Amino acid sequence: MAEPALVITGPTASGKSALALAVARHLHGEIISMDSRQVYRGLDVGTAKASAAERTALPHWGLDLIDPGERYSAGQFARDAREWLHEIRARAHVPVVAGGTLFFLRALQRPLFDEPPLDATRRELLREQLNGLSDDALRSWAAAVRGESGSERALPRDRQRLARLIEVVTLTGHTLSEWHDRSVQAPSVPVITFVMTLPREQLYRRINMRVHEMLAQGFLAEVQGLVAQGYGPQHPGMNATGYAELYRHVAGEISLEEAVVLTQAASRRYARRQLTWLNTQVGSDVHVLDAEQSVEQLVGEVVSVLRKESA
Repeated sequence: MAEPALVITGPTASGKSALALAVARHLHGEIISMDSRQVYRGLDVGTAKASAAERTALPHWGLDLIDPGERYSAGQFARDAREWLHEIRARAHVPVVAGGTLFFLRALQRPLFDEPPLDATRRELLREQLNGLSDDALRSWAAAVRGESGSERALPRDRQRLARLIEVVTLTGHTLSEWHDRSVQAPSVPVITFVMTLPREQLYRRINMRVHEMLAQGFLAEVQGLVAQGYGPQHPGMNATGYAELYRHVAGEISLEEAVVLTQAASRRYARRQLTWLNTQVGSDVHVLDAEQSVEQLVGEVVSVLRKESA
């Protein structure tokens, strides 16, 4: 796949989704969501998922793929995204990859191994067991099974990736490192990456404001509906920022005001991690966009870069 994919990324609340929509409209494009939480059905308001009107106006890929109790890996995203890129280009449209899940971007640029086949029945039974474990117990189990080759690397922080370490070795008898060594990787996807930037103080103000906007749009009712369906913090989708905090309010553990403050703080921490990743992992071959500019100005910058790249 020699033709580069257009990627618009940046920290949460930096305006990348609005820019992606505008760029896609200008270029006769379609949008691929690069967001690990927008893949979940029912997680709409709290993930800032594209509205029904926006999806009607422009095709969107990568939304509503699985239920909140299921898992979706970076490797699966990379495989799916290659198919979506092919389908979009087959219609002579321009794919616009947009989102802030940066390990999804890395999976496109540095392909992961193909996941081994796992028995569905045994996997579901194991998931039920893993979902009932505390974070510390899950980390201890993952540390025990990942093998000597992983002993010097830090364990992942989130429960989904810890569970995946355990699932693979338990159900296949081989560690992730062993599967990496024996796998044939797919080709990397060349990308032209645009990164939205804002002064830290302004970014934090946007984050804090957006939490209140989401509540006004029905975020709390959305979480209440998910809880009524039986979803809780043990399910992968409910670990998303905001959902975990509002679950605690719905469960009667904290007030709504406390949940709001915790959501804002968690969102700011997530933004800091994204900024660290962008500064250290994405590399220097990116085009930085000043998110304080108007969307029209930013579209002009993106189009200008694309023309130079294709010349």
